[in-house]
Amino acid sequence: MNMSNTEQRRGFLKAGSIAAATGFVSNLLGGNAAAQHPILNSPSPTLPDSPTLNSEYDGFSRFKPSRGLDPDSDYYIGKLVPGFRKASDGPAPFEAPDVPKMPYKMDGGVKVFELVPMAVEQEFHPGVKMNVYGYNGSMPGPTIEVTQGDRVRIIVTNELPEDTFMHWHGFELPVQYDGAATLTQNPIKPGKTKVFEFDIHEEGTFFYHSHVAMQEAFGQVGWFIVHPKKVFGPPVDRDFGLLFQNFHIPPTHTISDSWAMDWNWHTINGKSGPYTTPLVCKHGERVRVRLLNFSPMQHHPVHLHGHTFWVTGHEGARIPKSAWVPRNNELVGVAQASCFELIANNPGDWIFHCHMVHHMMNHMVKQVGPRIRDDASVDQYLANLSSRPQVDASRSAKFDVPGYPQKMQGMEMSSDFMKAIWSRKEVRGMRANYPMSVKGLMTVLRVLPDDLYDLVMNSDQDVEKGAVFAEIVRRFGDPSKYEAAPKMMM
Repeated sequence: MNMSNTEQRRGFLKAGSIAAATGFVSNLLGGNAAAQHPILNSPSPTLPDSPTLNSEYDGFSRFKPSRGLDPDSDYYIGKLVPGFRKASDGPAPFEAPDVPKMPYKMDGGVKVFELVPMAVEQEFHPGVKMNVYGYNGSMPGPTIEVTQGDRVRIIVTNELPEDTFMHWHGFELPVQYDGAATLTQNPIKPGKTKVFEFDIHEEGTFFYHSHVAMQEAFGQVGWFIVHPKKVFGPPVDRDFGLLFQNFHIPPTHTISDSWAMDWNWHTINGKSGPYTTPLVCKHGERVRVRLLNFSPMQHHPVHLHGHTFWVTGHEGARIPKSAWVPRNNELVGVAQASCFELIANNPGDWIFHCHMVHHMMNHMVKQVGPRIRDDASVDQYLANLSSRPQVDASRSAKFDVPGYPQKMQGMEMSSDFMKAIWSRKEVRGMRANYPMSVKGLMTVLRVLPDDLYDLVMNSDQDVEKGAVFAEIVRRFGDPSKYEAAPKMMM
């Protein structure tokens, strides 16, 4: 990197200015002035072999926040506004960040999957590993992805220390494969194998899980996505999956109390914010998000900032278009799945989260001992427990605010923690203090213009914290009133 770029980078880190950040981004983009401005009132950019698409549809804009002129219009709030993908391209690949896909082999026209229920060590936060149950070494288990009309054979080998059962949630299949414990089948004993084989006539958002209640509470679930044989119109460009789970894991423990009635660890695709991986899409794309709630007993009012989406399906099936509902907050009940579709017409980093207050925090537990003592920390006495001071229980009622304050002691993020958070390409260019905002059942939908998407997702360039966000503010916001994030202190 030449000296001018280096100086710009230092300037951005020191002052966080729009000019420094966007100058840095502009240089990375090769000074392409045409790339610095959104296309708002002309035909939108197209992908190879895609049909010509409009930017305006009866008052709704693909490239800026808008509603449309007629609630009865097919294009109101982007309802049937097409994406860039053609139906002949087939369904968009399903993407569940942080969850692997299960490979399969073909055997005479049958897709053969191997599924292994087992104990798993899952890293909820960088360096914070919990002992849970999962499949094939992960929790949630790997995604099974097939097409309507496929015949599948799933070979289940139980590596748990106890009996298990497999339920294929939502599928209408021969009763002996339903997996409802001893109602329909004998248990799969430890070390033993059972084979399930059936045809799939459905399409939609399904999942598999143990039908032993305590094993469900320990995390045993995985996506089972069935793409329609005939691609639904309008086709989506992105097909994301978010799987919500809750656990009660006391401090210093790694094993959930599956008898608990409250839950203090919250995960999306096996990670807790800010370790959840953002969903990244391009400005103007049509996006689907499938959200599955596999919490033991808590519902989730899920809110997306900056956009209004249409609820287009549930775990049962796709909803007829006449019954779609526009929302920006959708209540998703236990063992339910909801599908959201939207046109990503508002560039930026948009938080996507459960709106229950304790679900927007990490490991929410009662604060005791040095955490509620003035000017004290755990580190002061860990080396010599006999020297710890007396606990003043009355401190619990002497906070400067009612109840417990939002930021308790002992919640700092270490250097290694922050390195892991920033090591993922999906977070490149986000504001420096974004990890302080994204907690618990929270993730981020990033809507990026094509050039910034390529910079973040496809380039090998170093991108300063906040540079991409500041560039979006420059293009689409009010840069004169933008306040850059302060540099994070470890």
